[in-house]
Amino acid sequence: MDTNTFYAVTSATCFALVGLWWTVVKDRPQWFKDDTMKRIAGGVYTSFLIPALMSMGAQVGGDTPFLWQLVFVVAAGAGIVFSTRLIKAVKMVNPTGVYGRNSWAVPFLYGLVLFFAIFPGIAFLFGLQPLQLEGLLLTLLVLAGNLLAWEFIFTPVEK
Repeated sequence: MDTNTFYAVTSATCFALVGLWWTVVKDRPQWFKDDTMKRIAGGVYTSFLIPALMSMGAQVGGDTPFLWQLVFVVAAGAGIVFSTRLIKAVKMVNPTGVYGRNSWAVPFLYGLVLFFAIFPGIAFLFGLQPLQLEGLLLTLLVLAGNLLAWEFIFTPVEK
């Protein structure tokens, strides 16, 4: 698949997931009565928004590496901050779920995105173009966001 097509599809998909998440959140006002639940709802939102923005940055950057690298560095930095803060909340609500047990992987993946955005030439050692390698990492981040959403939706809320 062409990387431009990949990032166009990923961007559209992630923005659609953001919109769907707004619909889910709108119908669950009980989540906003508890700070931990509100933080996790926001974590799901950023799990889709950050990859969507990175995908747009890859498209806009196109043949100008500095543009996509800048977007990926800023987005990965935000992803590291937000996902690290999210870990404690997730462990309080559902520590035994797949996401809860492996939530450490999300800041790690964002760290890899950051690393390869700063040093894109390393991708060639894997036989990939830099945006191909970043796309693989982005795919794993979107998967993690879906796991978080799934666990969160089916976690019982104390009333």
